[in-house]
Amino acid sequence: MPVANVPPHRYAPIPPSHRPVGARRFARRLLSLVAAVAVGAGLAAAPAHAAPSADEIEAQIDKQWEKLEPTIEQYNKVRAQLKVNQKKSADLQKKMVPLELESALAMNQVGDLAARYYIEGPSQELGALLVSAKPGTLAEQLVMLDRLAAQQRKQVSGVLAIRDKYNAEKQKLDGLIAAEVKQRDELAATKKQIDAEIKRLTASLPKTTVRAENCPRIEGVPNSAVQTAIRVACQQVGKPYVWGANGPNSFDCSGLTQYAYKAAGISLTHFTGAQWNEGRPVSRAEARPGDLVFFFSDLHHMGLYIGNGLMVHAPRAGKPVNVLKISYMPIAGFRRVT
Repeated sequence: MPVANVPPHRYAPIPPSHRPVGARRFARRLLSLVAAVAVGAGLAAAPAHAAPSADEIEAQIDKQWEKLEPTIEQYNKVRAQLKVNQKKSADLQKKMVPLELESALAMNQVGDLAARYYIEGPSQELGALLVSAKPGTLAEQLVMLDRLAAQQRKQVSGVLAIRDKYNAEKQKLDGLIAAEVKQRDELAATKKQIDAEIKRLTASLPKTTVRAENCPRIEGVPNSAVQTAIRVACQQVGKPYVWGANGPNSFDCSGLTQYAYKAAGISLTHFTGAQWNEGRPVSRAEARPGDLVFFFSDLHHMGLYIGNGLMVHAPRAGKPVNVLKISYMPIAGFRRVT
């Protein structure tokens, strides 16, 4: 039957009050279910965890830094070795200059002697020698000249032997320097990656000034050199960490101790491993203010011990030169340089 012949009242909506009780309960349950799904969807869209705190980010950076700092000190090691070898090469070059001159002069003397005899004949001195020897033939005269020239050749060969020795040493050094320059450049590229990672981590930190603890009053300073080193190190508190830097405006860990002891007239290499070998070992019980304290099995961090379980050190990027308890990191040992 066509829809047009259907009575209109059959399509009229049923008022809620006239609906069956079961239908109304079903509707309420359906609405509750839809609401629950909507709320659940909203919760799923929300972040599962809150953003990390500044302390948590600092802890992440500290952990990352333990992996990065060995590369920094390796960079310092290569730079220090490169500097030493470049100086050796320059010194050898200076020694070779007079040797080159001496060999050239000796060769010129031999050449002049031969040229004079060939063009002008024997000189008066040579003539007297030849006459006294009473050589009877030209061949005998030439043998006498050859003997005379042999003395000059012996002198020249001695000079050339020394020059060649220096040349060989310089070639070895130049090869070593080239290898170290390549290694330094590779580490410099790694340095850029490290800087980028530290920058990424520190960018999420709130823009606050890191408070640097000042050095306390220090008792039991053994001598004036140590007193100077501690005073100078403490004067750097608050200055920024920059790896590869040794003052006066920024420092890394071995750069700070080098700078402090340089002021006291004591030369240290800008590398933790070298400074470990430049001092003599002392036990923790014997440690006194001014000793160098080293951390981790590979010695990739260090500071200047100031007594009472404290040191002044350059911690890492994002943290300035500061005073810290030595128990903060695993101690590898102490060294005394005075």
